[in-house]
Amino acid sequence: MPDADRRDTQEKGFLNHMADKEQRPLPGRSSQAGKLPQPEKKLQEAVCVLLVELCERFTFFGIVCNMILFCTVKLGYRSYQAAIVNMCFVGTSTLTPVLVGWLAEYLVGRIKLVCICMFLHFLGTALLPVVSFPFEDVYIDRRHVLHTLPKREQKIVFYFALLTASLGIGGIRAIVCPLSAYSLEDCGPKELLSFFNWFHWLVNLNSAVVFVSISYIQQSVARNLGFLIPFVSGLMAMITIHMVRGEMIYKPKADGSLLTTFGVIFSALKTCCVRYRYFGTGVTNWLDHAKENHGGQYSETQVEGTKSLARLFPLFAFQILYRTCIMQIPSGYYLQTMNSNLHFSGFVLPVAAMNVISIVPLLILVPILECINSWLFSSKDSGHSPTIYIVVGHLSAALSVMVAGFSEIHRKHFPQVEQTLSEEVLLVSSMPCFHLAPQYILLGVAEALVTPSCSLLSFRLVPERMRGISMHFLALFNGAGCFMGAFFVQTAHAGTQGNWFPHLLHEGKLERFFFFLASLMVVNTLGFWTIAHRYNNLHQDCTNEFRGSLPGEKLLKHEKAIKRYNTVLESSPILSPMEKT
Repeated sequence: MPDADRRDTQEKGFLNHMADKEQRPLPGRSSQAGKLPQPEKKLQEAVCVLLVELCERFTFFGIVCNMILFCTVKLGYRSYQAAIVNMCFVGTSTLTPVLVGWLAEYLVGRIKLVCICMFLHFLGTALLPVVSFPFEDVYIDRRHVLHTLPKREQKIVFYFALLTASLGIGGIRAIVCPLSAYSLEDCGPKELLSFFNWFHWLVNLNSAVVFVSISYIQQSVARNLGFLIPFVSGLMAMITIHMVRGEMIYKPKADGSLLTTFGVIFSALKTCCVRYRYFGTGVTNWLDHAKENHGGQYSETQVEGTKSLARLFPLFAFQILYRTCIMQIPSGYYLQTMNSNLHFSGFVLPVAAMNVISIVPLLILVPILECINSWLFSSKDSGHSPTIYIVVGHLSAALSVMVAGFSEIHRKHFPQVEQTLSEEVLLVSSMPCFHLAPQYILLGVAEALVTPSCSLLSFRLVPERMRGISMHFLALFNGAGCFMGAFFVQTAHAGTQGNWFPHLLHEGKLERFFFFLASLMVVNTLGFWTIAHRYNNLHQDCTNEFRGSLPGEKLLKHEKAIKRYNTVLESSPILSPMEKT
């Protein structure tokens, strides 16, 4: 029977492949196959990745920190339009790493795409100062005729610069310094939470420096020094070129893809609808309809990986509205600060410097949380899960937006005064901007609790081969939260004829927008609290559980069990020789 012999040969080959895969070490960087890099090279790689990460965040926060002020004062945008532009840029920069990561794997190639993204990043950051800092600050001829760029061309160059910069940011985050480049495969829950805490601590420390320095330079001192941003981008490009030449660009394992995951979901939905309509359902999980033995197009390996990822979709979905609240810092909160009194002891504070108040709680809380986590994870029976951090963080975000509504009512009770921002005289409330500090602090507490915990759950609760895809899905939902914030602003402005999100804050009811968002966030928090128990067990080995469900692994286990049973029969003194034969 040739078919049976061929099937036996295929099964034996698959078993040998799976057995070899068990003993094969995990692939690392692509420098030398089969050899571990030297400690010096590992240190150099870590330093380069960290420097690129910090430079990228420096340029990103440098663009975001005063975008609303530039759009309203220089481009003549309404307040709600400036807020939408800022949130859309942040959302696009969050989503582009997912797109660029897919392009690097399937269409262009990693090294070639790195060079393209670095060029786009430098082009975007070089064009932004050209638009933001008008030519009259640089070029004045002998007749003192000012060479200004027309508004229409200025807006075109501005949007083109934002688009190219966001694409470059996506390439850097996806290829040069992805999360998998930090070699977290063998870390436990305690080590992973510690890494995410300190990683976000370092990123926010960098952003605090940017918000204080760059925002002050752009707003008050010498706006042409804003060319410091493309200089940092160029420095980042040189470090990246050094990494390319030294073969230090991380190359992940091509075990799964985002397209395969979407394909499994759509195939399961299609097959599930057809079978439910005509034959009824006969599987335990709706995603099983995508398996080949149930009429689908995908193997059991691919479907089981997607099933483990699908458990996290409710967690991701509840982060959308939370991210919308966080996006009030560069939109609604920024406008409140911009329309408050920024004078402090004869010194005009930069508007974006108030963002530092939201960063300070995170910088303080991370060391405290490290001590708490060390004590909680030391007890193996405690079953500690960071879901309680997420619930408390969501409550803190809801309370922050509610406080912002009351602060807006309080701000309108103060008389108006004139204030000069970026050489423009504005009528603002005489309330000191420090009265807005509580809402910033509460959002900072929320970020310290939620972001590292969500990263831990997204990374830990899926098999190793699905971790990169899981982090991509988290980025997709975070980006959706940014765009949802822009949608809320547009809808609130259009639906209330500018009353809920006015251009001049003292003429509208911005507090109603905050109260509406706070009520939605309270409902969102209660919803997550009802499902938080699904993510309590961090100590389950998802990799082994996932692998044990595959047919190859089951065959290996059965083969080992048969060999052990034969050994027991041969060595058993109870059975007689006749029984053994």
